[in-house]
Amino acid sequence: MESVKIRGLARFSGWIFAVWGAAVLVKGAYDLLGGGEPEANLYAPAPWAFVSREQWARYAVFEAVYGAACLALSWGIFRYSRFLPEIIRRPRRRPEFSPFR
Repeated sequence: MESVKIRGLARFSGWIFAVWGAAVLVKGAYDLLGGGEPEANLYAPAPWAFVSREQWARYAVFEAVYGAACLALSWGIFRYSRFLPEIIRRPRRRPEFSPFR
């Protein structure tokens, strides 16, 4: 018999989405509130020559919304994981493919 931790798998993916969503949301808010600027400004002859402030603000809003969506997905995964069993036990199956046959 083998044991598979079902709830742990769901919670692990929830934590990945939570950490990633929080990081992206913070970065988007930083860019949106005027602290960040595009990397293109480092190489441009004049700041904001390649990327306009409007384009940068639109990208910052996208980042913030994407981070919030990842956090919402994480919240949904955590809520759903409450209904999953902690561990399931099933008979071990032989693999269909073996590279050493």
